[in-house]
Amino acid sequence: MAENDSDIPFMQKLLDNHFLLLVIGVVSPGVIYILWGIIDIMNTPLAK
Repeated sequence: MAENDSDIPFMQKLLDNHFLLLVIGVVSPGVIYILWGIIDIMNTPLAK
């Protein structure tokens, strides 16, 4: 009995895509650290 693509739930299709999981795992920490760095630089007081 062969399963059609319509039988597989969306989240299972998403989590079975290894390349997509790799991209999410690399991009999400990168974006978070870049935003954290920008916020940290903006909160640094100016030298007088």
